[in-house]
Amino acid sequence: MANIQQDRLVQHFLDLVKINSESTNEKAISETLAEQLGMMGFAVTKQAVPAEISNGFNLYAKLQGTLPGSVVLSCHMDTVAPGNDIEPVIEDGVIRSAGDTILGGDDKSGIAAIMEAVRAIQEAGEAHQTIELALTVHEEGGLHGSRHFDMSQVESDRAIVLDSGGAIGTIITTAPGQQNLKVTITGRPAHAGLAPEQGINALTVASDAITKMKLSRIDEETTANIGVVKGGQATNIVMPSLYIEAETRSLCDSKLEAQAKHMIETFESAAQQHGAKVEIVSTKAYNAYRIDDQDPLVQSVSEAFEAIGVAPQTQSTGGGSDANIFNAKGLKTVNLSTGMAKVHTCDEYITVADLTQITEFLAAYLTR
Repeated sequence: MANIQQDRLVQHFLDLVKINSESTNEKAISETLAEQLGMMGFAVTKQAVPAEISNGFNLYAKLQGTLPGSVVLSCHMDTVAPGNDIEPVIEDGVIRSAGDTILGGDDKSGIAAIMEAVRAIQEAGEAHQTIELALTVHEEGGLHGSRHFDMSQVESDRAIVLDSGGAIGTIITTAPGQQNLKVTITGRPAHAGLAPEQGINALTVASDAITKMKLSRIDEETTANIGVVKGGQATNIVMPSLYIEAETRSLCDSKLEAQAKHMIETFESAAQQHGAKVEIVSTKAYNAYRIDDQDPLVQSVSEAFEAIGVAPQTQSTGGGSDANIFNAKGLKTVNLSTGMAKVHTCDEYITVADLTQITEFLAAYLTR
């Protein structure tokens, strides 16, 4: 049976988070992992991506197995900001940053777990199924790496993304789709003190629309938010234009479409009422996915958790991940928790126990 070396696992994780890899700057981490995987016996392919996506590359790697079946294991290599010059510390079994950066467990905890599981399997001389890796750049802020991932090399029909929080044993089987709106409202400038009535205030138009708009929690499956507002030149000028970025998410495609339509029509109606112009660019960020609890992939993952004494639990989430993109591309994918917590903040942490346990799961899954 594979023997996870906890000290080696933790040290590798610490080494990985110290490599600067904020989104678009993944060259160092992708080169490091390509070299390490090659030394472990993986056949590694560096997949080029557009320069505006990253200065690094996506990684596809394959380790042929002797057991029937194959699976894709996937993590992203980038981190959010502030993610440079991370100084990880361990206190009472908890790994966190020194406090002025994120930790980078999102998603380097998954990478470290995969690689330690494979090392332990190899050292034990255990048979394993064929392992395919899909390590992506620039996941944060748009799932860009997975969108550009070359699926032609992938042989498996199932995948596991390791990019979620919560208790170990959490299996994300349902995730929302997201629609993004970029809205430009154009009014008419005028001197705010001399002739304000001659202007059309873009902020007034936006305020009118937002007041009538369904936002925040729409229902148990749907949310909507306005997150970016930019406009104005000076206090003595009636605001001539305003730029807004908004989003809506839903676990139901028809609800997503309806909410996006509602938001667009509300902006258009307000602009028409005030004599302003509005330009709206609406784009699908990613599609929702929903996998049944009785699906063979979910069942096999659950059985592997049970084999190491962990109770599996299927859940839905309000966030997107590379799992959304891979499912849309026809690769059935679930997303698992690595135990990471308070991600995207300087309070991010992960326990050594959770990091070890998700590694034990991977070893069990790959050798079943």
